[in-house]
Amino acid sequence: MLPLSGGHTTAFTSRPTKRLVESAQTRWRAITGAHLAALVRAGAKFENGVLVERQEQAA
Repeated sequence: MLPLSGGHTTAFTSRPTKRLVESAQTRWRAITGAHLAALVRAGAKFENGVLVERQEQAA
């Protein structure tokens, strides 16, 4: 075991960390629209989960 500051070992600190991560994972949601991220970054608009087409403006 590698000693950490304060005399604690990595085994001492990794057990609580593992519990925190496992607890958080039960509340996480998977991103189901990850393939749409590029559209969002490009400025696409969505309404109620549906892509809204841009309307061309007359010049």
